[in-house]
Amino acid sequence: MGTSLTAGYGVGEEVAFPALLQQRIDSAGLRYHVDNAGVSGETSAGGLRRTDWLLQKVPDVLVLELGANDGLRGIDPADLQQNLDQILTRARASSADMAIVILGMEAPPNLGAGYTSRFRSVFRDLSAKYDAVLVPFLLEGVAGEPALNIEDGIHPNIEGHRIVAATIWKTLEPVLRERVTSPAR
Repeated sequence: MGTSLTAGYGVGEEVAFPALLQQRIDSAGLRYHVDNAGVSGETSAGGLRRTDWLLQKVPDVLVLELGANDGLRGIDPADLQQNLDQILTRARASSADMAIVILGMEAPPNLGAGYTSRFRSVFRDLSAKYDAVLVPFLLEGVAGEPALNIEDGIHPNIEGHRIVAATIWKTLEPVLRERVTSPAR
């Protein structure tokens, strides 16, 4: 569940990081299917409005990538936290056994150190509250690198998506493998 970063804006869904994660899952012989629920322009409020519909098909693992557009729009981090908290509450209510992976985001530095700090803490706080696994910064190694982004300087190009997929995979693969070997499954 995510934004244009998940949807593959500028490169297409077939080469965006969710498709690349599906390739890694398949290569690892794991029996999971990635449903790309990325929507360009999505904010945490928009994601909250879609949550009940998305959770009609309860996922084994929810990978949550929301917040980038909240940061770009300067939305109060308290509102971001409240929206994500409600999404995660509904996810847990739909399945107490669902694993959750939160893909953290950084706020643009022009919004000031206080905003940036409060924004960053939203993802850490929610991962602790929901016993979720956290990727601290989805765009680690990609953000601000012109060679890894399309012309807008915000969205990863194909090589950028490869790096993003590798960043997520380091955290996601153990989650998937543990669920396969867990005696409760």
